[in-house]
Amino acid sequence: MPLSTLSTAAPTTAQGSPPSRRHGRGFWLIALAFLTAMAFSTVPTPLYPLYMARDGFSTFMVTIVFAIYAVGVVASLLLAGHVSDWVGRKKILITALALELVAAALFLADSSLPVLLTARLVTGLGVGMVTATATAHLQELHAAHRPGGSRQRFERVSIAANIGGLGTGALVAGVLAQYVDAPLRTSYVVFAVLLLASIVAVALTPETVEERFVKPTYRPQRISADHGDRVGFVAAAAGAFVSFAVFGLFTSVAPGFVAGTLHHTSRALAGVIVFAVFGGAAIAQTLTDALAAPMKVRLGLLAQAVGVPILLLGMHTASLAAFLVGGVVAGIGAGLLLKAAIGTVAAMAAPAKRGEALASLFFLGYLGLSAPAVGIGVATRAVTAVTAMTWFTGLLLVILGGVAVLFRRSNAR
Repeated sequence: MPLSTLSTAAPTTAQGSPPSRRHGRGFWLIALAFLTAMAFSTVPTPLYPLYMARDGFSTFMVTIVFAIYAVGVVASLLLAGHVSDWVGRKKILITALALELVAAALFLADSSLPVLLTARLVTGLGVGMVTATATAHLQELHAAHRPGGSRQRFERVSIAANIGGLGTGALVAGVLAQYVDAPLRTSYVVFAVLLLASIVAVALTPETVEERFVKPTYRPQRISADHGDRVGFVAAAAGAFVSFAVFGLFTSVAPGFVAGTLHHTSRALAGVIVFAVFGGAAIAQTLTDALAAPMKVRLGLLAQAVGVPILLLGMHTASLAAFLVGGVVAGIGAGLLLKAAIGTVAAMAAPAKRGEALASLFFLGYLGLSAPAVGIGVATRAVTAVTAMTWFTGLLLVILGGVAVLFRRSNAR
């Protein structure tokens, strides 16, 4: 998931590397590797209904598989997300991509539940390392290639690679599963090749950080809300929580809802829906660069408050159109609110603690990615999917109201 402002932590940049075309080429190579890594993380999304049909998985089990992925991301973010500042970007990126390649091999070797859980955990570990490191590497390559230039190219490309990659993986996997043989294998073969190519691409890219031969004493990223404005941080963290809750909904149980509740079993359609949600979020983030954070918060809250009930209406009426429109609107809101939350925390934190502040934000955000999805899965063991989504919608609207109050108090102070 997005960590596009983590790069504001000040790295030790390699010296003696004048601006060159190599940095420009490296920028695009890292962007493609970043996109591939994020895309791989959502490959299973449109395939979950196939696993459910073949092995008798319940919605609850799908959310457990998804939660294991989130656990891997959080663990990696806390334990290794900052290590590239010491050893260099390329070593961490190659390690992360290699972990995802191992996950692809696990998916191909055996599709039983224990292996599926292990593969998702390994994927999460790789993604947690990639997001922070690739974002930082992109910023440094951009600065080396265009010193003194605007950050807009870096910001837009990092958003497209990160959020756009999440949508692209589901789309590619859905289309392949629909129109190519061996739907539970083909996507992983394709992405295994792309991950290998990405490792080569990273190896050919200039390093931007000098390795510290005398390394600091290791400690995990510290999680703290004490970053200058506690109310503002809590507001931003709550905003990240509800944004990730929407993203988690569409990368875990939404394809099952489309196949079961709405009776549309096309894997390509499941991929298109996820792509549309994340595409809406990425486009909204890109087009609102000029807006102040308070306006992004208001628009994000409004879009989520409108979009999720429309999505729920689509489930109640078995309307695919309403489900899709609601999902895209909610995705736009989640993208705007998350961008505002990241910008708020990056601005309030002291430069020396900015990485720590953002790690804290994303730790709480990833709770939103997994906890509501698991809650829906648990609820479906006792009630229908529509009833579970009704509860989810009510809870989300309450939290959105709380986020609005917290941001208002923070702005007033």
